[in-house]
Amino acid sequence: MTWLQALLLAIMQGATELFPVSSLGHAVVVPDLLNWAVDERSESFLPFLVVMHFGTAIAMLLFFWRDWFDFAAAVLFNRGPRPADERRLFLRLVVATIPAGLVGLLLEKHIRELFASPLTVSIFLLVNGIMLFAAERLKPRNAVKALHQMGWLDALIIGCAQCLALIPGLSRSGSTMIGGYMTGLNHEDAARFSFLTGTPIIVLATAFELPKLVKMQKAAHAVGGAAQGIDLPLSLAAGGVAGVTAFISLWALMRWFKSHEVKGFDPFAYYCMAFGAIATVINIVAP
Repeated sequence: MTWLQALLLAIMQGATELFPVSSLGHAVVVPDLLNWAVDERSESFLPFLVVMHFGTAIAMLLFFWRDWFDFAAAVLFNRGPRPADERRLFLRLVVATIPAGLVGLLLEKHIRELFASPLTVSIFLLVNGIMLFAAERLKPRNAVKALHQMGWLDALIIGCAQCLALIPGLSRSGSTMIGGYMTGLNHEDAARFSFLTGTPIIVLATAFELPKLVKMQKAAHAVGGAAQGIDLPLSLAAGGVAGVTAFISLWALMRWFKSHEVKGFDPFAYYCMAFGAIATVINIVAP
């Protein structure tokens, strides 16, 4: 992988991680469509993606710093503007984080195998678009609740929805937004809860994968080579670019949902269905 390819992937990662269009799906399909010499079976490819995800996690922490500050004040010191509500919301976040964490640990090997199949990922991108389109039309319009009114079952539903994002092509933010939206949240609150829930998942994934990348880097230096074409400085630079792009994308997305409560998912649904369908046809016709 060249530096130019890595930085282009980082920009794409930052833009697509926050939008409900599956950054992992794009990271698998786009290099394949462009015939880039990227070995998606490489041991260092998944850690490389995780470092880029960590850049987006930093962007989310910075964007929602007030929420995390209020959580800490409420949980540790029982202080803040609404400590009881903040503790309640924080515990719901914990519940929503657990399912994806457990499933990710159990199915890591199978998830890695999916990375090697651009055709499969293209199909799931199409499915992701269908899910977004359907969610807009299936939610009861009179079932609206505030974020602090979420129940334990609502949090568990969102957490289980997040598990779908372990499949490349199905968006993590999209899955959790759909889960929140179907439990009664509006688009803006569903997005906010999605990003708050996703931050610890991404940080934990980085903590799990980054040591592998460091180990590969050391082993490569020991023999005077590169770690299967992807090295640590390249990954860290890509993570920084992804983080800056993600912060801008997050700002734009929250403004979009604030002003487009009706059919707010539709542009992303149409994009995923079109891109997924085109990529699927290309992979079938010219595998």
